[in-house]
Amino acid sequence: MSGRIHRGWPGGRGRGPGRGGWQQADLPGAEDAAAWLQGRLPDGWFTGPADVTVDREEILIVGELPPLETEFPDTESGRADRAAAVAGRISRFRETTREERIEIARQAEHRYQRKVAWGARIGDTVELFTVASVPVMTRLRQPERIVLDTLVDSGVARSRSDALAWAVKLVGQHADEWLGELRAAMARVDELRAKGPTSGSSSA
Repeated sequence: MSGRIHRGWPGGRGRGPGRGGWQQADLPGAEDAAAWLQGRLPDGWFTGPADVTVDREEILIVGELPPLETEFPDTESGRADRAAAVAGRISRFRETTREERIEIARQAEHRYQRKVAWGARIGDTVELFTVASVPVMTRLRQPERIVLDTLVDSGVARSRSDALAWAVKLVGQHADEWLGELRAAMARVDELRAKGPTSGSSSA
């Protein structure tokens, strides 16, 4: 099977100092994280290649578990029973693989200098566990704070932090094409920066 990788930034690589908010301290590249995990994960854990998502702080590994064999009626109680069975199956996977997941995470963290988080999927149900909650420094002016407070006051979010996370998620859902173009442009800037002027260039 072949691994799949989704990147928060092109190549999952940190960037050196420079202008703009997206430059970060250098980090080891994580382009081969999906392939490395493909070779490291036990064959029987997932039904196919795990989805691997990399950003500057974290590597998230989400795998598909075998489907439930029991058939549940398409009724309110049947759907509730199925949801409970799925939750139980994911919980069993989490408990029975804990020690080995800790060891895999330790090795991956040493190799890629990022925290490792896990998740499991059965059908449309996805549960994430051991995910990192990374504090983000933000400076918002009053109009932006009012937007967050409106989300909190309306019950959409429990706090300003939740409201900010909700807003970021909404942007991601509705701006995939634009974000993809932005990441591609950033990758092109990286390529041009890496090439730089050659030492043999003539000067006037």
